[in-house]
Amino acid sequence: MGIADELTRLQSLRDSGTLSDDEFQRAKARVLAGDAPAPGMREINRLRRSRSDRWIGGVCGGVAQLTGVDAWIWRLLLTLLALFGGTGLVIYLLLWIFVPSE
Repeated sequence: MGIADELTRLQSLRDSGTLSDDEFQRAKARVLAGDAPAPGMREINRLRRSRSDRWIGGVCGGVAQLTGVDAWIWRLLLTLLALFGGTGLVIYLLLWIFVPSE
């Protein structure tokens, strides 16, 4: 998608009321400057499953490397989520499938 297409899309979002004038101006400046994706997206793209700090699939070790929080805290959190509703197991399996290894 070119710059003109991006600006047209931003204008249509502004006209529909999805973007405020301030948000439109910031997005337009980013498009015209050719800035990289948002910092949060760069961090997400750095996420890798750990090969050295793994018990099962390395997911908690990889998240620990990315966030700076100890892996045992992530393991405890996902275990508690798995015990109370099964959400932790689903999250772990999805991360194991979709996050590449180091």
